[in-house]
Amino acid sequence: MESRHVSVVIRRAPREVAAFAGDPSHLPAWAAGLAQGELRTEADALVVDSPMGRVRVRFAPPNDLGVLDHDVTLPDGTVVHNPMRVVAHPLGAEVVFTLRRLEGVGADAFEADAQAVAADLERLRALLEG
Repeated sequence: MESRHVSVVIRRAPREVAAFAGDPSHLPAWAAGLAQGELRTEADALVVDSPMGRVRVRFAPPNDLGVLDHDVTLPDGTVVHNPMRVVAHPLGAEVVFTLRRLEGVGADAFEADAQAVAADLERLRALLEG
């Protein structure tokens, strides 16, 4: 399984970046690749409309380590684990998202996914550097 790390440096303290990015209510503002429109909570998951259809998202528990991992259950029941970290950087914080190429995903689609993640992270940077 191929992985690609997509990252952006944000000129804010890592704790501030993690708090904002880890708050599900902020997802529609920056994570267009995951959440569009209304957010709903069902049991222990967030249910959102996404470009992939309606998905369920379960986040890592809040923590002081900058771990923002989240599992996304796709409409067909496939669960995709998405590692995401906020780490200290000399200019503030670096947000690193690990994109995994799933079985059956072609090179062009994987590249498009990477570009979508990069665009989401750029929106996050723009919001936080405002």
